[in-house]
Amino acid sequence: MFGAVVGAFRPSFTPFGGRAWRIPWRLSKTRKANVRKRLREVDSVVDVLAASGVQCKQLEIAQALPRESEMAPRDKYTTFSRTAAHHRKGVHKVPHFTKRPIPRTTPTGF
Repeated sequence: MFGAVVGAFRPSFTPFGGRAWRIPWRLSKTRKANVRKRLREVDSVVDVLAASGVQCKQLEIAQALPRESEMAPRDKYTTFSRTAAHHRKGVHKVPHFTKRPIPRTTPTGF
């Protein structure tokens, strides 16, 4: 009776951190489109602030970063990770990746 646990309460392989079955292996087309949309929305906000004449250090830093159209797919959909193989991991593996800013640049050499 208790061995057949299904749904949200099914057990996961413990060495994977207990959440392996919930995180998809790769980003779907829809999630990739939403990542691109969020990046474009940030670009538009930066453009509006720059056009309004506001000047601050954070705005200058944001303008120096590459725009969504200038970013390589590798930078849009993956992020730097010290522990992952090849030092990259999918952005969807980052907790709350829809709420946190996606880093548009990576450390030199990665």
